[in-house]
Amino acid sequence: MSIGASIFLIALGAILAFAVSPGLIPFIDQTLVGYILMGVGVLGLVVSLVMMGSRPRRRVSESRQVIDPDTGEKVTRRDTRDM
Repeated sequence: MSIGASIFLIALGAILAFAVSPGLIPFIDQTLVGYILMGVGVLGLVVSLVMMGSRPRRRVSESRQVIDPDTGEKVTRRDTRDM
């Protein structure tokens, strides 16, 4: 579940639990359904944030060698960056 879907479930659950008058939907306790949706949304948000924080980071290293035209020395340039 993505972060956006989790926030949507939290908002939908809050609307059902707090904003809609009880008894609007017959045979369903919409307050309980709202709390369940908010709980699932919070759980999905926590799982999404943990998964996003624990994914492996890639490190790219690049090395170039050129010869300096003035001195004739080899010059090595190394770049490392995280992706």
